[in-house]
Amino acid sequence: MDIRETRGTTVHEIDATGLPTPEAQDLILRELRTLTERAAPFAAVLLMPAPEERPAGAPATDRIRALKELRPGLTVHCRGLAFVAPADIPEERARALHSSDSLWGCPTTATQDAEAARTWVRSR
Repeated sequence: MDIRETRGTTVHEIDATGLPTPEAQDLILRELRTLTERAAPFAAVLLMPAPEERPAGAPATDRIRALKELRPGLTVHCRGLAFVAPADIPEERARALHSSDSLWGCPTTATQDAEAARTWVRSR
């Protein structure tokens, strides 16, 4: 995880590229939990993995529950999450990345350009 500070907000970069989707999601949730527990303003660039076929019946309930538990901390401390994802991600993942306050509890953006994501996060 790369860390910088901009205007009193710590900017983190979480790289999940190259990981299978479930492992990438777990890594991101773990890192976001750590950031919210610090109780300080932060923003993050999340480098997402390429899409893959999800195994039939892969349970998402644990991740959904974890995100619901994180949302209050994200609402208070997170200034923005910028997802960097390939263009060919599944529709379900694309909707989640663009759902902003309704799912994540903080502003979000999604792009294919890592530098655009970094610029957006620094502006937060």
